[in-house]
Amino acid sequence: MAGEATARKLAAEAAPSYRAAPHNIDAEQALLGAILVNNEAFYRVSDFLEPHHFHEPVHQRLYEIVASLVRAGKVATPVTLKTFLPADGDIAGLTGSQYLARLAAEATTVINAADYGRTIYDLATRRALIVIGEDMVNSAYDAPVDLAPQEQIEDVERRLYELAETGRYDGGFQGFAQALTTAVDMAARAYQRDGRLSGLATGLRDLDRMMGGLQQSDLVILAGRPGMGKTALATNVAYNVAKAWKGGTHADGRIATVNGGIVGFFSLEMSAEQLATRIISEQTEIPSSRVRRGEIDPAEFDTSAAVARDMEAVPLFIDQTGGLSIAQLAARARRLKRQRGLDLLVVDYIQLLQGSTRRAAEGRVQEVTEITTSLKALAKELNVPILALSQLSRQVENREDKRPQLSDLRESGSIEQDADVVLFVFREEYYLRNREPRAGTEEHFKWQAEMENVHGKAEVIIGKQRHGPTGAVSLQFKADVTRFSSLAEHERVPERTS
Repeated sequence: MAGEATARKLAAEAAPSYRAAPHNIDAEQALLGAILVNNEAFYRVSDFLEPHHFHEPVHQRLYEIVASLVRAGKVATPVTLKTFLPADGDIAGLTGSQYLARLAAEATTVINAADYGRTIYDLATRRALIVIGEDMVNSAYDAPVDLAPQEQIEDVERRLYELAETGRYDGGFQGFAQALTTAVDMAARAYQRDGRLSGLATGLRDLDRMMGGLQQSDLVILAGRPGMGKTALATNVAYNVAKAWKGGTHADGRIATVNGGIVGFFSLEMSAEQLATRIISEQTEIPSSRVRRGEIDPAEFDTSAAVARDMEAVPLFIDQTGGLSIAQLAARARRLKRQRGLDLLVVDYIQLLQGSTRRAAEGRVQEVTEITTSLKALAKELNVPILALSQLSRQVENREDKRPQLSDLRESGSIEQDADVVLFVFREEYYLRNREPRAGTEEHFKWQAEMENVHGKAEVIIGKQRHGPTGAVSLQFKADVTRFSSLAEHERVPERTS
């Protein structure tokens, strides 16, 4: 007998153990019962709970029917629901009518409906995580030859972020008192910041004065024709924000930004090394062309090395991956925010991003629409300003007045619509240099006078701004070191306002 008991024990231990997917049938029944008794319970969960979140297929079907009835303005009760269920159906040994009556009889109160809904949602999320994990393991074991591990990682990341971002139950309406508190907090932070700005200081005094800095959750488009200095301006702003960063410690140990900001820079065109060389050139005022050719003396090299050492601590993170899709960019931005923090995101530039395959098939305009809409949504989600660069169409070159305007934006409809601020970089010197008349003529003397007037100057034209005025800001631009800076007081000219 003892031998048989031992054998049974060993057999039981050897038998595979199966774990059921996380679920709570009681919570599903209680919630459905509460909805059937009082349809008000549906509105407490409908903004985040979907039929597929239920584990039991019958409950999925019942919730789907309830949703259809309530949204159609009809009453969902056991009586109205039973007509949509098979008359001879068997649910746990009960007919459809009997099961509905049992749900209503054992219903929870409306007060608990939201809690039960969150329980069901959280368990559904766990089941989805299990599916993603199993798919990841199976794919890693049986990966085809042409599937690179990096592609699998990005696919898993995409699925995880999609899971994290769909069906969140922390949204919805907020009271006006809460919105007022947020507004007062913003004013308090502005008072504490350098320059008394509500947003991040760009480091360019006159531009900050007109914009109040770069505002949280804003999509700021910086546009211009090639050669105008878009990337130079974006790099200057990114470095100025990162260099000014100061952190403070909360009571719970978290490091929060007090001044300046942590910057993420997606450089889809230039390499990280090229950007770093530009910033070193801007800070040392040694032309990057000379640095690349090695035409610097020992003193200048020591200066560059010292500046580079100081720059190592600056919280500026560069992603130089080319051909990113908007989904990949969003995933990487979320990861940076979670791991390092994030206060400003720079994208150089929109036309080098890719949309989804479906949008791309519909045409470039639809693809750019998806990209700009996604960038605006990402700015709101991460609660940081996004500075996105954009090319201008060639129609600027065909006009006598080369100053850009909103209609010059490529695929301008979506870019202009989704942007909170649209900035244009314009340098009259660039165009004037290409129109040099024959030397010695009266036109050449006039041209020289005009060149002296515009030499080393640039304009940032605010073509659109939701929070403030439009107009133009004059800046100094040193082309050899790609540096924008504020004009001296005596060099300023009044801004044109619209």
